[in-house]
Amino acid sequence: MKIAMIGTGYVGLVSGTCFSEFGVETVCIDKDAGKIERLNRGEIPIFEPGLDDLVVKNAKAGRLKFSTDLAPAVREADAVFIAVGTPSRRGDGHADLSYVFDAAREIAASLNGYTVIVTKSTVPVGTAKEVEKVVREVNPGADFDVCSNPEFLREGSAITDFLRPDRVVIGTESVRAREVMRNLYRPLYLIETPIVFTSQETSELTKYAANAFLATKITFINEIADLCEKVGANVQDVARGMGLDGRIGRKFLHAGPGYGGSCFPKDTLALARTAADNGSPMRLVETTIDINHKRKLDMAERIVAANGGSVEGKKIAILGVTFKPQTDDMRDAPSLDIIPALQAKGAVIRAFDPAGMNEAKSHFQDVEWAEDPYAAVANADCVAILTEWNEFRALQLDKLTWSMKKPLMIDFRNIYDPDDMNRQGFNYHSIGRPGNRA
Repeated sequence: MKIAMIGTGYVGLVSGTCFSEFGVETVCIDKDAGKIERLNRGEIPIFEPGLDDLVVKNAKAGRLKFSTDLAPAVREADAVFIAVGTPSRRGDGHADLSYVFDAAREIAASLNGYTVIVTKSTVPVGTAKEVEKVVREVNPGADFDVCSNPEFLREGSAITDFLRPDRVVIGTESVRAREVMRNLYRPLYLIETPIVFTSQETSELTKYAANAFLATKITFINEIADLCEKVGANVQDVARGMGLDGRIGRKFLHAGPGYGGSCFPKDTLALARTAADNGSPMRLVETTIDINHKRKLDMAERIVAANGGSVEGKKIAILGVTFKPQTDDMRDAPSLDIIPALQAKGAVIRAFDPAGMNEAKSHFQDVEWAEDPYAAVANADCVAILTEWNEFRALQLDKLTWSMKKPLMIDFRNIYDPDDMNRQGFNYHSIGRPGNRA
């Protein structure tokens, strides 16, 4: 089988590469000629563990190609995937579908024989139907079907998520489209992956519902963490007690500085707007959005409070600026709110991130970037851990105390044990656990 993947962003590049690993002849298309040139040289524009090796392997085997020329790839494809960006639209929070519809028009002009057009991008309910209208307008005689096939990829583990997914959701009512999609995903039948066939609208809403639920779960445990601090409970033990309940599950019950990334912030906002427009407001999702935004700002205030109520002129070391480990993605990372808020109060920021510093430099001003964690904390008044990179899980604590002005740590990811840190002489603050020292 042959496919074309329109868009070589995170979703398009990972999905296209993994399809080629299945044995599917894949052409990934992008308008950015520079990006395509780099990909053809084996240079990967994103940080995703294992992706570089997979790209090189499948490109060498001739199954994976990169091009700026959409037309020939579409003409030969059994299925064409739209994997372009759908950022929040300025002003109202709805998903901006302009890239999706532009791609649909270009695809329509190049169709040759029966083709399945697949929306892989995260799109609001009704988008597949709109894509069909766009294609019909451009090419009334085209033989095609449109189906929805949302991605459920976690940054940092996307390869595993695609090759060994919890499920695959496909929205189409066309028998022919089902067969094409079934054949594309046939390798997953060997590992008994559930393939859920449903309507286009149901498939589209499933993606938003899943992300909104996970965002709500994160926000819930963050509020429980705040309560734990008031009553002397331990949020990690509470989360474990909850997570062992099979109806709840353990994932996404880790208290922290709030969710970020490419999906949760924009998808919760888009879902809330869609619900409101359809006269069915989702108050829980709206509240989740508000709480998460406020929480990031509250984290900066925690750092100020731990420093005696003022960070004016103080050197604050920040460990981790990406929204999560194993990615260089800075989109809606808590650091984007925390660092400027500290700078506004007079703090001097020195930061280190194992993978995200090149991307982060365009987001911040007047931040000194360190070559490693120890260079970041040298002569600092305090250190704050914002991202739980493995490099930060076993820091040489005696080296920190020796190089810092004073041993003050604010651990927003609960990496360390409060009692151990206190015995090491640290003034240690974490999230939702007893043992914080004033």
